[in-house]
Amino acid sequence: MKIQLIGINYSPEIISTAVYSTGLAEQFASFGHKVEVITAQPYYPEWKVKDGWPKYSYRSETSASGVSVLHCPLYVPAEPTGKKRIIHHLSFAFTALPVALWKAVRFQPDVVFVVAPSLLSGPVGFLAAKAGRAQSWLHIQDFEVEAAFATGLIRETSRLGKIAKAFESWTLKRFDRISTISKPMIQKLHEKNVPHGRIYELRNWANLSRVQPIEGVSPLKAELGIETDYVILYSGNLANKQGLEIIPEVARLLAHRSDVTIAVCGEGPMKAKLQEMSAGLDTIRFFPLQPLERLSDLLGMADVHLLPQIADAADLVLPSKLTNMLASGRPTVATTFPGTALGEEVEGCGIVVPPGDATSTASAIENLLDDAPLRSELGENARQRALIAWDGEAILGRLKNEFDKLIANKTSNDLTKEQIN
Repeated sequence: MKIQLIGINYSPEIISTAVYSTGLAEQFASFGHKVEVITAQPYYPEWKVKDGWPKYSYRSETSASGVSVLHCPLYVPAEPTGKKRIIHHLSFAFTALPVALWKAVRFQPDVVFVVAPSLLSGPVGFLAAKAGRAQSWLHIQDFEVEAAFATGLIRETSRLGKIAKAFESWTLKRFDRISTISKPMIQKLHEKNVPHGRIYELRNWANLSRVQPIEGVSPLKAELGIETDYVILYSGNLANKQGLEIIPEVARLLAHRSDVTIAVCGEGPMKAKLQEMSAGLDTIRFFPLQPLERLSDLLGMADVHLLPQIADAADLVLPSKLTNMLASGRPTVATTFPGTALGEEVEGCGIVVPPGDATSTASAIENLLDDAPLRSELGENARQRALIAWDGEAILGRLKNEFDKLIANKTSNDLTKEQIN
């Protein structure tokens, strides 16, 4: 099997969708398949091209497992507003299109797999599939258009908002298969008139070999100079769609607890604002993203994970960081409503509180910190759920079977057409 993967985020980025796009490509290469990746220069979550990478030219490399990766130049705004994000994604589509078409003709993939974000890469993948006579697959990590409306990046009633909705509708009609990462997001596809037979649930997964529960105290805690008994951890992208403003508020409500540190490990456009909101608070500390090889130590440093989410995005995204948080064997306090995608995944593995409710969030954290048996029980449930429902090899093994069926159907249809002609 030959797979062409197109997605704006990929290794060496170490968080968010890059982790899953990279994992998918590497896993399929380990299955013995040929994989070519077209992606962007690494820029996320700092929103600047990483040092040592060319800003205006292409760069190719081959991974140890044989995945061929081409990094395309793109525009990266220092402050990613709504319109600048659109230009950012358009720039990647523009630089990716010619190489995607050329590689599709040369490589002749069986499947062209497009990861959204960015949805603007959709036409690139669709055209590449046509050029290479391949099957097309769109994988939606979040519904960007509705998330942009929910977070105020774009007004739904504006001309740009109407264009965005029309483009999304056009794109969804073009792919042979469309997948997304949770049941509520599957329901969204139904609401967008995608036929049931074209939809597939492709969950994100936990890196169960890399993330192991830590017994006792993580060595990273001392290395970062954290001396309090308890650590509340948020790790990942610091952007405006997560409702992160609640974290400094929670830190203020927990200021009376000299035994607690809220550790925020991440980069992104919200970092400076969060630091400003946290001025004068000893309860909260900010750290850079930790290397991937320290992921287990980082997640195991937490006594409780904190996972904010805004109400309007509850069924538009399922935070990719959740899978490894569960795998770490620590409970989570999530700001969402019961019955949402996030609420269903956290149920039994943590505590769900209303979005934006700092008081309830702080109270839930204190309840967990002061109840060691409950904390332990929820943490064990989290690890077991990761083992049962979020195992990467099993998830990608099922995806391989779906690819096989898709290719077989195309072959059968092609033979039928030849017989008719």
